[in-house]
Amino acid sequence: MDYFNYKDNELYAEDIKVRDLVEQYGSPLYVYSKATLERHLRAFEDALVSKDHLVCYAVKANCSLAILNIIAEFGCGFDVVSKGELMRVIAAGGDPQKVIYSGVGKRPDEIEFALSYNIKCLNIESESELYAVSKIAAKLGIKAPVALRVNPNVDAKTHPSISTGLKKNKFGIPFEDASRLYQVIKNDPHLEATGIDCHIGSQMTSGGPIIEATDKLIALYHELEAMGIKVDHIDIGGGLGVTYNDETPPSPYEYLAAVLQRLKDIDVAVYCEPGRAMVANAGILLTKVLYLKSNPERNFCIVDASMSDLIRPALYNSWMNIVPAVKRPATDALPESDKNGNRVYDVVGPICESDDFLGKERNLNVREGDVLAVRGAGAYGSSMSSNYNGRPLCAEILVDGSRSYVIRERQKEEDMWENERIITDLEKQFS
Repeated sequence: MDYFNYKDNELYAEDIKVRDLVEQYGSPLYVYSKATLERHLRAFEDALVSKDHLVCYAVKANCSLAILNIIAEFGCGFDVVSKGELMRVIAAGGDPQKVIYSGVGKRPDEIEFALSYNIKCLNIESESELYAVSKIAAKLGIKAPVALRVNPNVDAKTHPSISTGLKKNKFGIPFEDASRLYQVIKNDPHLEATGIDCHIGSQMTSGGPIIEATDKLIALYHELEAMGIKVDHIDIGGGLGVTYNDETPPSPYEYLAAVLQRLKDIDVAVYCEPGRAMVANAGILLTKVLYLKSNPERNFCIVDASMSDLIRPALYNSWMNIVPAVKRPATDALPESDKNGNRVYDVVGPICESDDFLGKERNLNVREGDVLAVRGAGAYGSSMSSNYNGRPLCAEILVDGSRSYVIRERQKEEDMWENERIITDLEKQFS
């Protein structure tokens, strides 16, 4: 459920017509619903209420300061994968002591920065990283809280590009090495094993893989217990999918219920790292139709948003629902339309790449100048956007009931090169 709904054939963001938002703020435009975000936050918290827990929002999904601030105010933690993400969390009012730090390639300066802010836990992803953390902790004169991110070799049954829990993936420590490395941690005066971590993939639409992974984590927990190592949390990662088209993922409650059942007699807190499930359907991308173009093979609906604004369709061939801001009646249709007034269009952008598309073979009743909404764009939309083809980053708006707020100003063209330098100008400084 979200708060982007039609009223009298007009698409609304909560209590505001999305057409009015484009009129006020321009296009392309990211729009987020505060009510939807808060509903998703509450769903995860309610699903875990029966056990000590920490919901750590995966910042990579959407790193907007306004989004992070809402999540921090709700009392949630954060899953970060870089110093920059941790700094964003702090700038947004997040508590570093509710932060877990993941990622396979943490630089020494990033590790030192995280430890200096007394974060909750570093998720270790290689044996070499473990020794690097120990060295930095010794330098700081502290005991670093760590968990091994184990790779359980569980197939998340998702797109290969977002699968992270198989042996062929770069993520995590081989499961068979985990107990040996936990013994290394136990013997190191600068390390403290506080948890076991696992993340097997994204956009999972079944609870089966996470149950398989959880069973492996429980077996490891009991093995550590026999070794005299007591951890305080088990982190099952994120990855719960959302509905883009006809997917039927479980609710957070359904997804986590079986996990909690397995962990009910184990004295650990449960951590989870939702990202997509938290923000995807809390956001849409609005775009204007520039031109309609046809050839003997295809009809093209050319819009002002592109792969630089939303790369998921081009990168993963992801299907995202594209709907009109205003539903036209079937009687108001262009020639060669079907009985519902629709034509089949490829919705494409202005980037000079053949893969610059938002959706292919979509049934739409549109005109030049209309506004379209790409649904489910709150996750991995803005956070993966770029300036490719010299295109400024688009504005972002947060809607709260009948009010709207600019949470990121539209970038100006000249902002794109403000940190660049021309060599001849630099040479003049030395002449």
